[in-house]
Amino acid sequence: MRKKATWILAAILILLTVILVVKTQRQLTGKNTGSAIAKTATSKKTTKQTKKNKKQSQQKSARKVTATKKTSEPNVMRTPIDWQAPSETVAYPNVADYPEMWIKVSIAKQRVYLMNNHQVLYTMYASTGINNRTPRGTYYIQSERGEHFYSASVGEGANYYVSWLYHGLYLFHSVPTDAQGNYLPDVAKNLGIKPSSHGCIHLSVADSKWFYENIRYGTKVVIS
Repeated sequence: MRKKATWILAAILILLTVILVVKTQRQLTGKNTGSAIAKTATSKKTTKQTKKNKKQSQQKSARKVTATKKTSEPNVMRTPIDWQAPSETVAYPNVADYPEMWIKVSIAKQRVYLMNNHQVLYTMYASTGINNRTPRGTYYIQSERGEHFYSASVGEGANYYVSWLYHGLYLFHSVPTDAQGNYLPDVAKNLGIKPSSHGCIHLSVADSKWFYENIRYGTKVVIS
């Protein structure tokens, strides 16, 4: 009887030991699995945050570059301003390469920009109308153009004119001349600095000649 009781007790102890071992292994397995899941979740969260930070950084950089482009002029601008010479020290763009070229006029900056979509191809010094006489809006280059005109009513003329409104009333043209065709330095010196026209848009002699020879009929003009 005692021997049988001893065997039963030993069996119970072995069974309890086995149950304890199995339970411990399950707990360890569950802990490890939970840890792995937590690590995976943390890794995914970190990767997502890194991508988000990278995207925000890229957007910030892009905004900074865009702001720089909008506010600063290219270092190819001719300084000091020479009202007889091209505004930039590099070649004019080839109009044939930009079939969608359009013209932007900034009254605030006294600049004319040759544009390809949102890209500035070339910047010209300009002078617009005194007392806001240059109409703002969207217009298109008209058919009237020529090498010289003179207006007795205002006592000024100019070279290389191209019409953009009212068929010869509002023009792009060179800095003004007198009745004999001589340029007026006292007016020309305002080019790129402040308004000095009767409503037309003054350009340097070189820029106006290129404009007259190259800008196509129907080209869009936006003045603001």
